[in-house]
Amino acid sequence: MKKIISTEKAPAAIGPYSQAVKAGGFLFLSGQIPLDPKTMAVVPGCVACQTEQALKNMCALLESEGLTPDDVVKTTVFIRNMDDFGTVNEIYATYFAKDAPARSCVEVAKLPKDVLVEIEAIALCK
Repeated sequence: MKKIISTEKAPAAIGPYSQAVKAGGFLFLSGQIPLDPKTMAVVPGCVACQTEQALKNMCALLESEGLTPDDVVKTTVFIRNMDDFGTVNEIYATYFAKDAPARSCVEVAKLPKDVLVEIEAIALCK
């Protein structure tokens, strides 16, 4: 059985998908881009600012189900420029300082709303 997860503390879906889905003891988070959940506008600034907002959005979804970044077992990070890898890692490490999840990171040609980063995650439910 699956349960659709939604919270006003994270950006609303901008397409035909759910913010997150709970199934089989896991929470599957859709890719989070750096949208301000109140205005639905892309946060201005560099890749560091955008990474921070994407991770804040991820945390809002986790918190809506009583979870934290410590419960995340896998992430996928999509970046527009692999030269930003180090900067993204610096911000990412502040959210996953201990026992970091498995991760993939890939450079992509384009992301929704021309953002610089998108992060999806899978968390183990308590």
